Amino acid sequence: MDTFALIVTIGVALGFTYTNGFHDSANAIATSVSTRALTPRAALAMAAVMNLAGAFLGSGVAKTVSEGLIETPTGKTGMWILFAALVGAIVWNLITWYFGLPSSSSHALFGGMVGAALAGGIGVIWSGVLDKVVIPMFLSPLVGLLVGYLVMVVIMWLFRRSNPHKAKRGFRVAQTVSAAGMALGHGLQDAQKTMGIVVMALVIADIEEPGAPIPTWVKVACAVMLSLGTYAGGWRIMRTLGRKIIELDPPQGFAAETTGASIMYAASYMFHAPISTTHVITSAIMGVGATKRVNAVRWGVAKNIIMGWFITMPAAALVAAACFWVVNLAVG
Repeated sequence: MDTFALIVTIGVALGFTYTNGFHDSANAIATSVSTRALTPRAALAMAAVMNLAGAFLGSGVAKTVSEGLIETPTGKTGMWILFAALVGAIVWNLITWYFGLPSSSSHALFGGMVGAALAGGIGVIWSGVLDKVVIPMFLSPLVGLLVGYLVMVVIMWLFRRSNPHKAKRGFRVAQTVSAAGMALGHGLQDAQKTMGIVVMALVIADIEEPGAPIPTWVKVACAVMLSLGTYAGGWRIMRTLGRKIIELDPPQGFAAETTGASIMYAASYMFHAPISTTHVITSAIMGVGATKRVNAVRWGVAKNIIMGWFITMPAAALVAAACFWVVNLAVG
């Protein structure tokens, strides 16, 4: 039964990574597609490859997820706690994907972990949740908004005497680079989150020692599933990010993507903080758009997105807790 529980949990973890890929592919490529810098298929293929590469660039975020948010659960109950956490995250991902709401897969996962841990009687490391999840959750959108605005102001000043048509053509080319950087950062952040869960499952099953390096097969499996999910695409969310918040032109798209990618690399390498790629790129788009004029941004859409941010963790936590109780009743 323990082996069965391990296989099921790892299978569901990889399933979550797949949903994360198609849910969040829009983060990396929506701006490039909406400005026609890349065709949707070319953008998805590029994002899939860069997501795959990004997964191998570090392990700090995975360590935070596996050791810094909840006490490592033990035994069969511990495995079902991880299983329930993942189900909670997947259910919320599918709901928000269906309604085209760019909510955070990361916070769905963290909410699921907390809800399942509380339902299973496992300690939550609240200081870790506060420092690594809650504070970055509020801080990263503010930073994205401010930096996106400033980057766009600098671009407008530097190219103030340029021919607008030539500048836009140049920024279309530059956007292929900034979109690739965004996708690389997405792989660096989001593949590691699932790696952390799989490592926890292996520790519970006494296959890995706590604190041991992430096995290569875990990195490959998570990276490939994220990449496949990315290529499957997230058209509903792409439309929200690329068009509904503000109509973007190539310089604005480049500014938003450059801002988002920079913040993700800083969070991963400097703070090992698992931030939401959705939060960062959405707020960067708003910041960039506000340089046109404040009312150029469709703040009504932005308000709905922000409401989704606040609902995500509690909603995923409730689904995960309910799932744990059902599984616990069914299999004990």
